[in-house]
Amino acid sequence: MSTHELYTHDPAEDVWQVPATGSARFSWEYDGGRERLLALYQKGKDKQWDGAKRIAWDIEVDPYDPLGTPDDVLTLYGTRHWAKFTEKDKGDLRRHYAAWQFSQFLHGEQGAMVCAARIVESVPDLDAKFYSATQTMDEARHAEIFGRFLHEKIGMLYPVNDSLRGLLGDTLGDSRWDMPYLGMQVLIEGLALAAFGMIRDTTDKPLPKQILAYVMQDEARHVAFGRMALRDYYRQLTDAERREREEFVIEGCYLMRDRLRGVEVLENFGIPRREAEEFTEQSEFLHLFRRLLFSRIVPCVKDIGLWGERLQKAYLDMGVFEMGDSNLDLLMSQDEEVAERLDRERFAAEEAARVAEVRDAIAEAEAEA
Repeated sequence: MSTHELYTHDPAEDVWQVPATGSARFSWEYDGGRERLLALYQKGKDKQWDGAKRIAWDIEVDPYDPLGTPDDVLTLYGTRHWAKFTEKDKGDLRRHYAAWQFSQFLHGEQGAMVCAARIVESVPDLDAKFYSATQTMDEARHAEIFGRFLHEKIGMLYPVNDSLRGLLGDTLGDSRWDMPYLGMQVLIEGLALAAFGMIRDTTDKPLPKQILAYVMQDEARHVAFGRMALRDYYRQLTDAERREREEFVIEGCYLMRDRLRGVEVLENFGIPRREAEEFTEQSEFLHLFRRLLFSRIVPCVKDIGLWGERLQKAYLDMGVFEMGDSNLDLLMSQDEEVAERLDRERFAAEEAARVAEVRDAIAEAEAEA
């Protein structure tokens, strides 16, 4: 079935064209490179996996409760609209929210794939080109997986959110080679990682848990890549150049905080935009969620050297300033461990099932004999 038949409303265009700016850069130095980055490149090669095989796609998913979402995290919970909802209405709402979230994940992963390819083209150092080539493959796999989940398990998609689209356009339309790193690796990927982690750690549904755990295992490397490359480069910037990047981060953070609220979902249930926005502002869960969205961004921004006074004031205003002291390396290592533990548990259970199956077959054969 065509994806366009599954969208809640027409995305208005088959292909979004973003004018490309900047230079493609070739490096004629093929020997050596930064040891840490080459080690990350080797890890990127070693950790490639097939989404069609590693994920158990035969697991059934209830499209009306795909994430096991408790009622009290739904924005309409406790409102006058909720009081009128039937059980079917509540199931429809869960389906729409899951479709909206995973659609934004899907669109973001396609953006990450394009940005990673742009980095291969524009970054001046060959070691960074090497690693970003592995990331391009990772992001293609992620887009494939999220797309399959939406098509086969949810049966519904939402068009790209206007704010995400705007940030992607700003990131890709900038001629400076470091901006795809900053816009994608730091802001968009950072937000996505926090959202992935919240769902991964709260869902009791095995298929979305697998998808998010395995994607986050890859993303841990991507964030490390962005930090290495930008930390080295930003040490060389003038104060004016650094302030320009900080302004970009401030605008992007406010854009994501104020707009990624799922208002489109409520509009599809007949609620006017202004009222939908009021409900999102009153939702305790959304306040917590929006705050946690910055748990990966703030320490990363601080680590790469963008920590000017105006940026600090913006994070104080958002109530996320203290996150700058979070241990990003620990968070990333935990992401890797969650995926590895999930693999161990899954494959141990599958092996036990195979052993039991063989044992039963032998016992049956002996009984017949």
